[in-house]
This record gives sequence, structure tokens and C-alpha cells, in this order.
Amino acid sequence: MADERPIDTVIRLRGKLERRKNYAEQWSNYYNGQHPLKFTSPEFTSKTGDLFKGFADNWCKVVPDASVERLRPMAFRLEDGSIDKAAGKAWKASECDVEVGLAFLEALISGRSFALVWKPDGVNTEITFQNSSHAIVEYEPGRRGVRRYGLTVYSDGSHEFATLFSRPDQMVYRYQRPAASAGQWETRTIGLLPSESAHFANPLGDVVPLVEIANRSRLHGKPRSEIEPVAPLQDAVNTIWCHLMTAADELALPARAVLGMDRPTREILDPDSGEVIGEEDLPIDRFRSDRLLWLEREGASIAEFSAADLSNYTRVIEVAVQHIAAQTRTPPHYLLGQMVNVSADALTAAESGLVAKVMELQRFFGAALREVMRIEALVSGDTGRAASLALGDVVWRDAQFRSDAQYADALTKFKAINVPDEALWERIPGVTPDEIERWKSMRQDQAAAIVGGDMASLYGVKPDESTDQTEAEGESTPEAA
Repeated sequence: MADERPIDTVIRLRGKLERRKNYAEQWSNYYNGQHPLKFTSPEFTSKTGDLFKGFADNWCKVVPDASVERLRPMAFRLEDGSIDKAAGKAWKASECDVEVGLAFLEALISGRSFALVWKPDGVNTEITFQNSSHAIVEYEPGRRGVRRYGLTVYSDGSHEFATLFSRPDQMVYRYQRPAASAGQWETRTIGLLPSESAHFANPLGDVVPLVEIANRSRLHGKPRSEIEPVAPLQDAVNTIWCHLMTAADELALPARAVLGMDRPTREILDPDSGEVIGEEDLPIDRFRSDRLLWLEREGASIAEFSAADLSNYTRVIEVAVQHIAAQTRTPPHYLLGQMVNVSADALTAAESGLVAKVMELQRFFGAALREVMRIEALVSGDTGRAASLALGDVVWRDAQFRSDAQYADALTKFKAINVPDEALWERIPGVTPDEIERWKSMRQDQAAAIVGGDMASLYGVKPDESTDQTEAEGESTPEAA
């Protein structure tokens, strides 16, 4: 591919992206509860038809959601351990504090998502997240950490547009083609200024500004969806539910039968003569609605067939759900909802697998986010901060959910061994670096008030000295006397 033309690279990567699209769409449908009914016999399908079309007992949604709700980046730390305030501002300016959760969810469902760092207007840096159907990254052969090409594709309804970021020649190429016919790619002309070129030198040099956020990427293998191992058990659960509802419709109530007696009949009379000309079976609906039954033949009796035991079905479903919990390290109470009088230690043990899984995701996703913010610093022209971010770290919210009392107890014990206040504040879940800076400022104001002897300002509103002095002078005048 050393002599590959840019247009050929676009065609090749676009075809690869189309093949990946089917994989992403399959597991996205499972996440949304659109499951094909499998494991049913042809006889069952012929009898029920489309009766259960669209039915799903969706466990595929819970598995990635349980991880995403614990994945929350709070800040970015530089090499020296300080918080990068400039990175925090750029992060919020692009609303990444909201959008990153969607990117993580997409990565868990589809196996990967992407982040693009660019200046679309040449002035303001933007960080946007792309799904796996609209972006692709290709790496240097033998160097899986070096991005060789990055391609983004989108459509406005009438045309499809492609942007290729090329590391070998440090260029950015832009193409277009009709969306309906999917014809040949041409140099982009739509949406460009008269003086603007479709192809131009990459201002970042050999840095491809498209970063892949991969879920559990192996040394050799593709990123994998969290839903893929759940799907077979999900299909089994759906099938068992269909059998249960079919059995409930036919066998859930006791059935009664009359033994030793002919079927109830009634005579058919000639309307003109009134003579009996035949007989017919008594309608079953009328037979039931009369509520009383006379057994006229000697030896007749009534038998009862017990209702079917549907708990056999539900027990199998519970076992399947427990297997989902074990294989995906999802706490059982997330799936089964059985949590009564559970101690804090037992709850911590039940969630230990999920916490370990989330911390593992924080390492993989954190490396991608660190690269994103390094590129943001390069786009902003701050190469020193970019180098420091590359060796820094991402500050995450605690993956373990604890009560306020547990956090307070732990922080008090850390304080007893002289851990600095700032380090303790960082351990409080949900506390942002901006809040920590505000607390530091408040602490300094309190210290200044103590040194200055203004103790009243620490405990309440300080009295207005000018008002008190005026009232004192008024009491000393003759008029007041």
C-alpha cells in the first residue's frame, strides 16, 4: 500500500467500514430489544405464526448500561500530578462531559467508537464522537499504536462525503459522491468556499486526529461487543418465555370433564308441526353459563385435570439470567432484582466483579481519552502540555458505589494518617476539580479571617458598624431624650 493513491485508500477503507457496519447493527438491534425468535421448532412456528413477533425480555440492555453508569471521567492530570485546567475547559466546551457516555456505550455495544479533534472553522477546537458505522482507523503494519489512516464518512441525504487523514504524506483529502447511486468518488466541491481547496496539508503533521475507543482490544483480534456473548442466552430466554405464555394460554387453569354420560343435546322441532325431527349438541358456552349441571345418568361423575406447573419455565429462565450475570460480571441484583436485607459487605462482594471490569475499561478507555486530549493540546498549539498529557492520567469517578457514611468514615481514617485535604477531596465521588479549587479558596478566606481576628464572619453575618454608630449617636441627642 506504499504507492496506493488517496482515492484508492478511501475506496478500500469505505468497503471495510461497510463490512463492519453489519456487526455493529446486529448488536445495536439486540440492545434495542429487536431480537429474532430462535430455538423454536417448525411446528411451534407454524402454529403461532407472528404472534410473538417483536417480543423480547431484553437483558442485553442491562449489561452495557451497568458499566457505562460507572464510567465517568472527571479531569485530566499532567505528568507532574497537577490537574490540566485547559484540558478541562476544552472538554466542557465541546460538551464531552455529556457525549463521552454515549461514546462509551457505543464502544460496549459495537466494539468501538471514535473521537475526532479538529478546528472546523479554523478558530475553535472541537472534540466530536463518531460511531463505528461512520469512522474507521487503520494502523501502521506492526505498530498497532500508530495510526496510519483515519476516515470519516457522513451523508446529507443527497451526497455522501468522505474525509481521509493520511499520515504517510501528512495530508487531508476530501471527496464526495451521490448518495443514491453510490457512484464514483470525486474531489469535493459542495460546501467549500471558492478559495478553499478540497485537499490540504494536515496542520498536525503526521498526527491522525481520529482516535479509536476500542472495547477490550486483544493483541490479535477485533474489539468485541459486550452483547455478543449474551445473545445466545438471550435467545434462549425469549424462546422459553414464548413457550410459557403458550402453556399459560392453554393449561394454566384447571380443566373439568364429565365422565360416564353422553354429550348434552337438545331436540330439534319442526316449526310447523312441532314434532321432533332430530337433535343437536348443546352449545358448550350455554352449558357453562348455566352454572348448574344435572347428571341424569347413573354412574356419571366429574373429573378434574390440574393446571400446568409454569414454575418449571421460570426456573430455567432464572438459571439463564444467572449465567448472563456470571459471564458478564454483572451483579445478580441488577438482573434478578432480589436484594432484601443485604449488608454493605455482601453488596460490595456482589459488585466486585463489575467494579474490576469497569476499572479494566478505565485503563483501555483512559488511554484513548489521554490521546484525544494530547491532540487537543497540539491543535491549540501547546506542545509542552501535549507532551505532559501523554505521560499523565485520567481522573475517574470511583467505580465502587458507596454510601456517604462509608466515604466519610474512610476519609476520616485517611485524614488521621495526615493525607492532605486536596487528596481527600478528590476521593469524594462527583466532586469536580472546579469545586476543589472553590473549596481551597474558601479555606484560605477562613484562614485569613482567623488571622485578622474577624471570628464573627466565620459563624454568621457581621453587624453593620455604620448603622450601630448612628443609632448610638441618636440616643445621646436631646430629642431622643
